[in-house]
Amino acid sequence: MLLTKFITENKEEVIRRLAKKHFDGKEIIEKIIDLDLQRRTTQKELDALLAKANQLSKSIGALMQAGKKEEAQAAKQETAKYKEETKVLSAKMDEIEFLVRELLLQVPNLPQDCVPEGKSAEDNVIEKSEGSIPEFSFEPLAHWDLAKKYDLIDFELGVKISGAGFPVYKGKGAQLQRALINFFLDEARKNGYQEIMPPTVVNAASGYGTGQLPDKEGQMYHCPIDDLYLIPTAEVPVTNIYRDVILSEKELPIKNCAYTQCFRREAGSYGKDVRGLNRLHEFSKIEIVRIDTPEHSKVSHLEMLDHVEGLLKKLELPYRILRLCGGDMSFTAALCFDFEVFSSAQKRWLEVSSVSNFESYQANRLKCRYKNLEGKTELCHTLNGSALALPRIFAALLENNQTENGIKIPKALVPYCGFDEIN
Repeated sequence: MLLTKFITENKEEVIRRLAKKHFDGKEIIEKIIDLDLQRRTTQKELDALLAKANQLSKSIGALMQAGKKEEAQAAKQETAKYKEETKVLSAKMDEIEFLVRELLLQVPNLPQDCVPEGKSAEDNVIEKSEGSIPEFSFEPLAHWDLAKKYDLIDFELGVKISGAGFPVYKGKGAQLQRALINFFLDEARKNGYQEIMPPTVVNAASGYGTGQLPDKEGQMYHCPIDDLYLIPTAEVPVTNIYRDVILSEKELPIKNCAYTQCFRREAGSYGKDVRGLNRLHEFSKIEIVRIDTPEHSKVSHLEMLDHVEGLLKKLELPYRILRLCGGDMSFTAALCFDFEVFSSAQKRWLEVSSVSNFESYQANRLKCRYKNLEGKTELCHTLNGSALALPRIFAALLENNQTENGIKIPKALVPYCGFDEIN
């Protein structure tokens, strides 16, 4: 969440930058500033009262030694009165701080100035486009038809066991899925990321820490008896490793990667864009997460983009990189780039990765801090990206590499699959 101090000192800038995300922040920012003024006024009153109480309390012993029992008794009564007043002011402080936090949780992160103006995905800016879109001498099949033809995925069986959006991978389909997981993890380790195997359920504090709660509560699967949530991405448990932690600047940047199953309700999703692997309730994903200093986080962001781009090159997939506009960015991101691969049979681009810099927004919620070389404690910057999400990569690999007699496997994956073609 945003820092109250920054809001109070930069009100107009905050409102202007929030508008780029199409968030009208004028009213809520005014409330935060007003409450913060009340907090500071109450804090001054409380400090003054505590000072009086302490001074009076110290005088009681001297008065007793001097034999001034009546004056000492009066001082005790006055001290008791001050203590009751401090309880009232302390309770008021707690209430104001609670109200400020509740409001801050509703305010999205500020987009960087380099974020384009725009309302939706149509306004995103194409930064780069690479690779050749395949051409076929036959009518290419969509991945759901290829999966059925070669017995790779059983969507109907998934509906039987769980429901729509829970596919069952079989045979070479399961092998290809596992090959992608191992390939992505190996590539991450080669690039200096430490592998983490986190839980796939988290508590509410973790959800609030990374910003999924309260913003995306309706999109998360909730286990009410234990008040736990199935993770929508490994970003949540991995970033929360550093909740309430003070790191040393020498430890940064921290680079973690994790493979997990991910769960998203995707309420309200329907139509052709959700067919097959395009939009699932449960899917596999490898996530990369960085904790860094504010001065170095831009470099980290670029390195993460290079890493994801390198994966797509090795998979020999046509891809493009988009700089997201304000209206299409997530609640928590300050700057985000999406990677899309081209689906030949569907003749459209499919998002396979988002790489985001959250600056200090998540860190402030998490209380993730570090001591700099001068010994001063500061908020970290957090970053994360998919490297990569598997369903649409799987779909693009099937569709783009199909022949009339089978499906070719990219060279980089052959050692992991144990076969070079599906037929």
